[in-house]
Amino acid sequence: MPISLKGAERRKARVRKALKANNAGRPRLSVFRSDKNIYAQIIDDATGRTLAAASSIDKNIREALKNGSTSEAAASVGKLIAERGLAVNVGQVVFDRGSYLYHGRIKALADAAREGGLQF
Repeated sequence: MPISLKGAERRKARVRKALKANNAGRPRLSVFRSDKNIYAQIIDDATGRTLAAASSIDKNIREALKNGSTSEAAASVGKLIAERGLAVNVGQVVFDRGSYLYHGRIKALADAAREGGLQF
């Protein structure tokens, strides 16, 4: 009997399935958004390892910003994940927005990561 998925889980599975079909061996830039913070990871699905990670709770971002749940915080995390990705020789990724709409904080993070040098 198949497992029944609900709303956000179904959307996340649909996005992830499309990414795996079109990733061409590139690492995945996965984004998680909570009410208070935002997190990003570059994941190599072939080996199951996290290559780089950044979040709004990193010390230098936390000190510079008043709140970790703003678009400015997301942009800072995007720049930081781009720097860390390029430091481990990852220039091209596929963007995994999960179950979130490409809007607001998710879009701010993606735009800042592109400006920082990541291609997706």
